[in-house]
Formats: sequence, C-alpha cells, structure tokens
Amino acid sequence: MGTKNKGEGSSFVKQAGILAAAGIICRIIGLLYRSPLTGIIGETGNGYYAPAYRYYQMILLISSYSIPSAVSKVISQRLATHQYKNAQRIFHCSIIYVVVVGGIASLFAFFGADFLIPGRAAMVLRTLAPTIFFSGLLGVLRGYFQANRSMVQTSVSQILEQILNAAVSMLAAWGLMQIFAGEDELTCAAWGAVGSAVGTGVGVLIALAFMLMIYHMNRKIIRRRIERDRSRDLLETGEIFKIILFMVTPVLLSTFAYNASALINQTLYLNLMQSVHNASYDDITIINGIYDTEAVGLSNIPIAIASAMASAILPSIAGSFETKKKKDVRHKISVAIKTIMFIAIPSAVGMTVLSRPIVWLLYNTNTDSIRLGGRLLAALGASIVFYSLSTLSNSILQAVGKASKPVTNAVIALAVQTVVAAALLIFTDLGIYSLPIAVTVYSFMMCLLNGIAVKKATGYHQEIEKTFVLPLVSSAIMGLVVAGIYYGLTLTVLKGYLGNAVALLLSVAIGGLTYFAAALKLGVMSKKELLGIPGGSMIVKFAVKLHLLKN
Repeated sequence: MGTKNKGEGSSFVKQAGILAAAGIICRIIGLLYRSPLTGIIGETGNGYYAPAYRYYQMILLISSYSIPSAVSKVISQRLATHQYKNAQRIFHCSIIYVVVVGGIASLFAFFGADFLIPGRAAMVLRTLAPTIFFSGLLGVLRGYFQANRSMVQTSVSQILEQILNAAVSMLAAWGLMQIFAGEDELTCAAWGAVGSAVGTGVGVLIALAFMLMIYHMNRKIIRRRIERDRSRDLLETGEIFKIILFMVTPVLLSTFAYNASALINQTLYLNLMQSVHNASYDDITIINGIYDTEAVGLSNIPIAIASAMASAILPSIAGSFETKKKKDVRHKISVAIKTIMFIAIPSAVGMTVLSRPIVWLLYNTNTDSIRLGGRLLAALGASIVFYSLSTLSNSILQAVGKASKPVTNAVIALAVQTVVAAALLIFTDLGIYSLPIAVTVYSFMMCLLNGIAVKKATGYHQEIEKTFVLPLVSSAIMGLVVAGIYYGLTLTVLKGYLGNAVALLLSVAIGGLTYFAAALKLGVMSKKELLGIPGGSMIVKFAVKLHLLKN
C-alpha cells in the first residue's frame, strides 16, 4: 500500500483494469445465478424479493452508497501532501459517520418494513436491513484503499461478496423452503425470498471481514507513516465531518438523479401505455421486465469498466489537483477518456450487432422474448458509449472540487429525457422502444454538459480523432466481420441453442482480434500507451511480431 508517483500517468489505468475485471466477473456471476435461484423460489418468490430489494437499494443509496468515492477523494488529497495524520483522522471519522447513518438507516428499514411494503415482502426487507449497516463500513474500507491507489483489495472483496452472495442465496433459499414446505405456497415462496436476502447479507459480511483483515495486515505501515508526519495543522473533528458531508451530498444527489432516470421512465411507460394506448397492465409489465432485466442488465456490463476507471482516476486526479499539477491533471483525463472509449465503442458496436444472439445465450426463453430483448439491447447501444463517458466525467468533476456540477447537469438531463420519453409514449406507437431513446438522450446530455464543465474546470481540450473517430472506424470493421461470421455459421452449419452459443463465441473471439488489429494499424494506441494497461508488455510483443506496431 502506498502513494508513490512513479509511473502514475498510467498506473491508474492498470488499477482500473483490475477493478473492471472484478466488476465484469461480479456481473457475470450475478447473471448466471439468477436463473437457478428463480428455479428455486419461483416467480412468486421473485415477486416478494424484487420490491424489498428496490427499497433496500434506495435506503443504501441515501445512507452509504457515495461513501467509497467521498472517502477516496478526501483522503487522497491529504495523502498527496503527506498529511498522514489528517488522512487517518478522516478515516476514523468516516467510520463514525457510517456507524451513525448506517445504523439509523438499518433500524428504519427493519422497523419500517411493514409500512414500506405491506405483506410478506416486508420480512425480506427486514432480513436485508442489517446489511445496510455493514455495507457502510465496507464502503469506508474500500474507499480508504482506493485513496491509497490500490484497487486489488476492493476487487477481491467484490468477487468474494458476489460468490458468497450467489452460493448462500441458493442454499439458504432451498433450505428455508424445505423447512417451510408444509406451509401454503405463498408462505413457502416468501421464505425462499428471505433465503436470497440472507445470501446478500452473508456476501457483504465476508467482504467486510476480508477488508478488515487486509487493514489489520497494513497497520504497521500505516503507523510508520503517521509517525513520520510532522504536520501541525491537524483537522478538527467537526471540520472533518463537514468535509465528508460536503463531498457525500453531491455524489449522493447525482447518483440519485441517475437512478431516478430509470424510475421515471418506467413509471411513465406503465402509466401512459395504459391511459393513452389502453394497453393491458400484465402485458406491459412483462415487456418492461424484459427491457429492464435483459436489455438494461446486459448494457450495464461494459459500463462497469467505466465505473472502475472512475473509481481509479478519482484519487489520482484529486491528488494532482490538490498539489496544483494542472498539466498532470489534463494528461490523466486524456489517458482515462481514451482508454474508456477504446473499450466502450467496440462494446457498443458488438452488443448492437450481436444483440439477439447474446440475449438468446443468456436468457434462453421463448422466441418473441429473445427477439424483443435483442432489439431493445441494440437500441441501447449508443447509450453505452455516452454513459461510459459521463460516468468518467462525473468522477473527474468530483476530483477537481466541482462535485455539485454533475448534480445540476443530471437535473437538466433528467428534465429533457422526461419530456422526450413522455412525448414519444403519447404521440407515437414506439411503446417500450421510447425508453432506450430517452435513456440515450439523457446520457448524451450528461456527456455534453459534463464535458463543458470539465473544460472550464481544468482547461482540458478533447482530442477527437484517436479518441473517437479511429476507434469507431475499427469497430465498424469489427462489426462487419462479426456479423459475417455469426450469420454465415448459423445460416449454414450451426443450428439451435448450442449452435448459437458456438457461433457467438467464435465471432466474438475473431471480432475482438479484428478490432485490436485494426485499431493498432490505424494508430489508435501507441506502444507507450499499451504498456500502461494490464498485460501491455505481452500485447506489445505480439503486435510487433504481427507487424501491427513498430518496434
């Protein structure tokens, strides 16, 4: 654990790569275990779990969701100027903050469950309530290590959390349903949902235990740094809490606005389709479920890479900004945006071209659902790029002391997308396809407004050709190759579900190599930039041998 500056220009890219890999693994585990869990608790059990989990997420969002980013930013600023005593005092005060706020939130969820969700779903929320408290503590520890620019601990804890969540959710759900097998079907399903909630809590507890163990192992290093610190300007406790609140609140509000976008769109769709188009509630609920679970869920996977980059870049830029290294700040912004676009653009093109095969592979449902899910995922393609960029720019603005700007921008974007969604739902027959259009408008507006704010705050001028144009050209070439391989195979020799899986995996593998070769040949990434990413030295060796890169 340390804060050395050597090689810092590319080190956060490697750290982001570690976080991104963990994020993708966690999302894949999440996608894979939901199907067998649904097989155990049934649609009825899911019906009890889903509303409880939504309230759990909302309370968690308000109480502690923004803690890792806030802790990471304020501690990294002190570490950049070697104020180790102040950094440790901020860490201790952050613990106190989440104990108080998380404790109140947990008690509210536990005792207010019957008021929030009448019926059997309330017992699921009560089971989730303690997890809110432990999630806050886990967030502080993750933010602390991120501030020290070490993402391995957070990544391992995230994977442990998700693995334990998946395993215990299924075992606990099955076990409780066996115990209450003599009860009526609804009661049995509700206890199955409780078992799933137990898995969520166990996952968080194991991840917290792991982070506490890592912190304990680093105590001597932390103590030696504090002993070397000769700073006399120590922060008062009240001042620290004020700093935490000023950082937490804008992050919370911008995250809330992001989540409000999906909630508003869903509410508009359900209400307007019934009132304006006389659609059946059951029909539109099923369609909305396909959109939310299949299309949105899959489009969020590449966005996880942007979230990882945002987490990695925040302490790095905050440290450079605190020490007034403006040129360094602009360089890190440039590297981060270029890296994200290098990944997000081909991901968006690939998911658009192969949307139906991907949905078929992961959600082997009926033909109509696969077709609808595929079309909706394709419609969300552009939003993957815009959300990736806006997620990153949110973090940049927070790092340079403009945390309130993403909140203002989110409110403006939210207003625009709400008008667009309502107009499309009222005056056209697009139906559910209105939502991905509105989402794309929202994410584009966030990109545009955040980009203007970043330029004003840092003086950063966006490079266009290598960041956007050439990756898009390379992705277009990849898209043609991928479509040719997949549809060529499935229309001739490979048939059915298994044929789809084989053709999809082959086309993705060859498509990835095609994109990388085209990008290197066009000069999107230099040798120096490649060496800055995880596994870069190996990539450079192969690229030189294949004459895609000059030695």
